[in-house]
Amino acid sequence: MTTAIAITDSHCHLDFSDFDGERDALIARARAAGVTRMVTICTKLDNLRQVQEIAETYPEVFFAAGTHPMSAAEVPLVSVAELVALAEHPKFVGIGETGLDYHYTAESADIQKQSLRIHIEAAQITGLPLIIHARSADDDMARILREAYEAAPYSCVMHCFSSSPELAKAALDLGFYLSMSGIATFPKSQEVRDIFASAPIDRILVETDAPYLAPPPHRGRRNEPSYVALTAQKGAEVFGMDYADFAAATQANFDRLFAKAAAYEGRD
Repeated sequence: MTTAIAITDSHCHLDFSDFDGERDALIARARAAGVTRMVTICTKLDNLRQVQEIAETYPEVFFAAGTHPMSAAEVPLVSVAELVALAEHPKFVGIGETGLDYHYTAESADIQKQSLRIHIEAAQITGLPLIIHARSADDDMARILREAYEAAPYSCVMHCFSSSPELAKAALDLGFYLSMSGIATFPKSQEVRDIFASAPIDRILVETDAPYLAPPPHRGRRNEPSYVALTAQKGAEVFGMDYADFAAATQANFDRLFAKAAAYEGRD
């Protein structure tokens, strides 16, 4: 039997009800597809316990937590201290997702920016990577990320990147990473593929954002971590690389950015 090439799903939502009753089978399919690690993201701290329990149940699952920008006006603001305290957990590896979304929730822009700055400060204190959601807010996003970085450096991934070339450049200039999702596999996403193709290979991650954005041939249906290999195959095409080499590069990138997860994996 051929061993699947190792790949990491750097962003998924395993606590969502879409996966209720079949998480064991889901994780088994991911393992069979070569997915060695998954980072499951808590988007509201009210859901933290379930997300944490999933990470504690499955050896290859890690977790991150924050307040999604679309929820920033609906829940109490998380504090820097709360986020910093979460970093004590050995499998807590990132801050967020946080960010700005003016596509659906432009009316809450002010509270989104306040929440974003809180998460940035937690990333600066803990040294854990910031996980950013950005939609229709490129100018504010670039400005806030840059101003904060100039005050105190931090690491960051632009999750599910599908924004402008200008925001990509702003992020890359700060040493940040771009994460490729199923969007990059869609036929009409050539502009997104061009942005990735112009980025350094050592700044690229891959993700599913499951249960959303399934790549072909599953588009329009529920996404799951095993499908990250399909996105990575498209990524290899975009960079003109063999799949094994592209997968290895993204593994090394994940290890560098999510160093806490990489260190945990090496424990006895």
